[in-house]
Amino acid sequence: MTIVPSQKLPAFADAESFRAFRADPPQWLPIALGIARSHGLDVGAPHVFATGTNLVVGLGERLILKIFPPLLRSQFLSERGSLTQLAGRLSLPIPEIVAEGVRDGWPYLVITRLAGTLGSEVWPSLAEDQKERVLRQIGETIASVQRAPLGPLAHIEPRWADFMRAQMQGCRARHERLGLAPKFLEGLDDLLRDAAALIPMDAPPVILTGEYIPENFLLACDDGTWSLKGLFDFGDVRAGWRDYDLLGPGAFMAAGRPGRVKSLLEGFGYTKPDYALKRRLMALMLLHQASDLNSHICIEGWQERADDLVELQELIWAE
Repeated sequence: MTIVPSQKLPAFADAESFRAFRADPPQWLPIALGIARSHGLDVGAPHVFATGTNLVVGLGERLILKIFPPLLRSQFLSERGSLTQLAGRLSLPIPEIVAEGVRDGWPYLVITRLAGTLGSEVWPSLAEDQKERVLRQIGETIASVQRAPLGPLAHIEPRWADFMRAQMQGCRARHERLGLAPKFLEGLDDLLRDAAALIPMDAPPVILTGEYIPENFLLACDDGTWSLKGLFDFGDVRAGWRDYDLLGPGAFMAAGRPGRVKSLLEGFGYTKPDYALKRRLMALMLLHQASDLNSHICIEGWQERADDLVELQELIWAE
């Protein structure tokens, strides 16, 4: 017997209104639990995840329900398409889709819950050799994901060339607004000119998550050795040039440490980074959908240690 909750999920005209709704679980948790019951799922121990973009509820130890507002339907399509496309193609566990549907125009997924410890909880305390080990595994995982066929993900909009052109057009205004130091802004036009030649626009695209960061993977310790044990959150997937996915771990995790940089790049399939690769990665970092150098470069004192964008790329991708 299907149980239909009496409450309705509302319509929102903007993201700010939705965020306020998400931040007040008593408004929507009963509806989420009703959705779970309609699929015959256990709702005895729900856990609301406070962080994230959508409505996310843990259902016991095994399952997670993700509900996407209509204004973020693209994230639902990316998540469902990615989990379907990557199923059985990776050695690293990713969530499996258990059920899906639509409630009041809001699409949702019920997915399996992965075992392990959230990377952001563990990463800061890992020894340097363990960080290098994990970064090598992340590089290998990125390459593995990118070997998978695109399938329906090839049709995600905007297409890579259109996305890059739009990012280039808005790049200066974005970084001025975010308070990037003038000494770095001075070199932006030169970098963008280089980017037009360095970043392939029509090369065969691959699956990009854009977010290989500690908040989106799980780690586990076996006999004193930490390893990558799971990858999740595919809501921002797009198709495009492969180097784009090096930016998250490069900025948030490698932190300009030569051993870490080397491990990440070698895991991905690159050997010694040359000037062109560093320049391309610097350009992509400024053009990333979530780019904010002041918040994202995890190198202590980097603003004082580099005088321009060329010195900054050498600092971030140190050998």
